[in-house]
Amino acid sequence: MERPVRLVIFDVDGTLVDSQADILGAMTRAFHAQGLDVPERDKILGIVGLSLPEAMARLAPDEAAAMQAELVEGYKRAYVEMRAKVGAAQSSPLYPGARAVLERLHAVPDLLMGVATGKSKRGLDKLVHAHDLKRFFVTQQVADFHPSKPHPSMIVQAMADAGVAAEDTVMVGDTSFDMEMAAAAGVQAIGVSWGYHPVHALRGARHVLDDFAALPGALNGIWGSGYE
Repeated sequence: MERPVRLVIFDVDGTLVDSQADILGAMTRAFHAQGLDVPERDKILGIVGLSLPEAMARLAPDEAAAMQAELVEGYKRAYVEMRAKVGAAQSSPLYPGARAVLERLHAVPDLLMGVATGKSKRGLDKLVHAHDLKRFFVTQQVADFHPSKPHPSMIVQAMADAGVAAEDTVMVGDTSFDMEMAAAAGVQAIGVSWGYHPVHALRGARHVLDDFAALPGALNGIWGSGYE
């Protein structure tokens, strides 16, 4: 009996790529430009994965909506400028082992992959191009077209794009937002320890990985053999 087609959805920042230097730098420039105190590092990394409006609402809750909107635009400008200086591949490098695992999973005939990220389409497109990742992903869900995580919309659309059921879908991410989004969509979640939220925040994860190379084995633990 043939096994069903399955889908692995990856978060991007903190899961596939380490973009914290640019995130912290762009956030610092955005707040400084408005004469505001810059939030602490942990608070900034704690909002990674949210859409920018939701992130700014959490980082600057006492500011008016107009100021939060200015912070969003300032962050976008700063991020683009910083990335342009060195290129997306250098400013947001892949985590060790990421490409090897993507190649291995891409070779599994009945396994599809996608991404669900708080990035904009423009930002994701540049990153995918810089790292030559397009061939790996059959679906790419971005903040432009969905409510912010942890709303399940991104996962629901990814499953629709791939024609895959919830029981045959896994979300891989580094934040509590990814875990909550997976639960809201009724799919399994795998957390990673190398990202931006502490491991204790990854409640609901079926597995928490310390090494990218462990992902195929974790998929075997959920669906059975054949993913290594």
